[in-house]
Amino acid sequence: DVDNFAKCLTEKGAVMYGAFWCPHCANTKKRFGESFRYIKYVECDPRGENEQSSLCIEKKIEAYDTWEFTDGSRVVGEPSFQLLSEKTGCSLPQLKNG
Repeated sequence: DVDNFAKCLTEKGAVMYGAFWCPHCANTKKRFGESFRYIKYVECDPRGENEQSSLCIEKKIEAYDTWEFTDGSRVVGEPSFQLLSEKTGCSLPQLKNG
């Protein structure tokens, strides 16, 4: 269940930094679908909705999408669910085929 996976990522401190116009971010959001609402997302473009560009500058976010984890490590550009699971210990969602 992607909802539970997304909630777990947020509970484990994973944060996605991105921009509303970024194609990689759009792909990541699409992969989560409706469950993306549970992801802690930071908008880095000052023109974006609920923007937090100063936080992105402070964190030195240079590419989108950037995921940051509680251990300080980062992954850039459409990480797979597998990779996100490895970084956080969250169980992979059972994706339905078809």
